[in-house]
Amino acid sequence: MNPSARDYKKFLNPSIISKLNSFELRARLVVEGFMVGMHKSPYHGFSVEFTQHRPYIQGDGLKDVDWKIYGKTEKFFIKQYEEETNLKSYILLDTSNSMNFSSGNNIKKLEYASTLVAALSYLMIKQQDAVGLALYSDKILKYFPPKMSKAYMHEMLKNLASVKPSEKTRTAECLNLIAEKIKRRGLVIIVSDFFDDVNSILKALKHFRYQKNEVIVFQVLDPVERSFAFGKDAIFKDLETFEEMTTQPYQIQKSYKDAMNEFTGKIKSECLNANIEYNLLETSTPFDKALFSYIQKRSKLY
Repeated sequence: MNPSARDYKKFLNPSIISKLNSFELRARLVVEGFMVGMHKSPYHGFSVEFTQHRPYIQGDGLKDVDWKIYGKTEKFFIKQYEEETNLKSYILLDTSNSMNFSSGNNIKKLEYASTLVAALSYLMIKQQDAVGLALYSDKILKYFPPKMSKAYMHEMLKNLASVKPSEKTRTAECLNLIAEKIKRRGLVIIVSDFFDDVNSILKALKHFRYQKNEVIVFQVLDPVERSFAFGKDAIFKDLETFEEMTTQPYQIQKSYKDAMNEFTGKIKSECLNANIEYNLLETSTPFDKALFSYIQKRSKLY
């Protein structure tokens, strides 16, 4: 299916793409929609071909020049082969119960995050990179070391399609355990709401940087988790401890928003100080924002 420039945005809309049962189809349509959209504002002129080509260097053989690219750009590019594009990427997905939240017509955080992970995996394989996956909650549930194989990606997407939110969050502990599994540095992508002790999480994120990995953080939140725009009376239930509390949200809305802004602001500032790419995504945010952040980071690695 080839999306047109006119309707590419619908493939990036979380509420539309989530109606598809197949995660592989979701991933393909999101990536195709993204690549079509790259040629339109606000990404006009930005190319995703860099991972399959590199600029010509004096001494390169003419047999490796991509003459089709030359015909379009009048610039010389060399075709890259597998051994030249073997970046290893590790995608870490939080599947704890706090990721099971949704409000209004928004999809659940875990479904949004899983679709994003599927699209990133699909894009990486398309760009001839090796990709791995770790699913965690209070422990590491699944770990797939990075490989550059479509069949391997299919297996990861099958696991994504069947993932269910479970247990409490022990993000920091799990991230540290995964960091120890990474023997060759690469690109580490963490997708979570980060509802855990913030100082422990930040130390764990920096653990990856100590090992010289490049790191991208996607903090996924429901819009209401940021605005606290509930009704007059509400019963709040902790999705991990199942404790309940009845309150009038408008009475504590300002204090809540201040605390939430402090929470996300601290993660963002500490990430930037550690040279970690930070992205705050709401579950209503189109997927191109996240994919473009990855493309920008990926382009800097060559």
